Amino acid sequence: MFYAVFRCVVLIPLLRWVFRPRVEGLGNVPEQGPVIVAGNHQSFCDQFLLGVTLRRRISFLAKIEYFTQRGLRGRLAAAFFRGIGAIPVDRSGNGAGRAAVEAGLGVLGRGGVLGIFPEGTRSHDGRLYKGKVGVAAMALRSGAPVVPCAIIGTFEAQPAGRRVPSVVPITLRFGRPLDFSKYAGMEDQRAALRAATDEIMYAILELSGQEYVDMYAMEAKAQAEARRQAHRARGRAGQPRIDAPTHG
Repeated sequence: MFYAVFRCVVLIPLLRWVFRPRVEGLGNVPEQGPVIVAGNHQSFCDQFLLGVTLRRRISFLAKIEYFTQRGLRGRLAAAFFRGIGAIPVDRSGNGAGRAAVEAGLGVLGRGGVLGIFPEGTRSHDGRLYKGKVGVAAMALRSGAPVVPCAIIGTFEAQPAGRRVPSVVPITLRFGRPLDFSKYAGMEDQRAALRAATDEIMYAILELSGQEYVDMYAMEAKAQAEARRQAHRARGRAGQPRIDAPTHG
């Protein structure tokens, strides 16, 4: 109930007024039955734009930290994320990937729409990064089709670190559903999961026109941060020494 009211009264009018998104290929999303919508991830607002674009309710996997913050602000944040269909997932420890897959399968088992960003985190530079195989594991185990989606313009509107989005043209482009029945019975084979994931990422790439990087986004972020830290260190080392003034 909260989701329906919040979506119709707040999210849809606000996001349509701010971003004025253009939508292409919405008819490729099945009107009923389980389906995975897999998209590129460039901004915090991506999931909200998907939520107001689809005619069906969509659920997303979200890090558990959004639901466990203390105080009134934390409780309000938790209520908000639950209200928009977010599912808390503990991403720490060795069982993080398995927990995410099981949570996603729960949505699909109820015949719902699962939204997922296979890159695992937002792109820090607007490029498309290698997908994690969890999306393929859910597709193969559930038999649900995967609809690739490209969200274009949100990196320019609100990249990571920017709180207030800029008003730029936004496009959501949905591709034809991908069927992975050819991998039936191969749910536990790493090669099959990798092949299916790469097929999904290639479909997203064709829709988005981004530059592709064959590296996980988290690894690329870590390398970029290491370079920034090294650059700062070199800058500090090259600064002239300024001695404290003395009084004779």
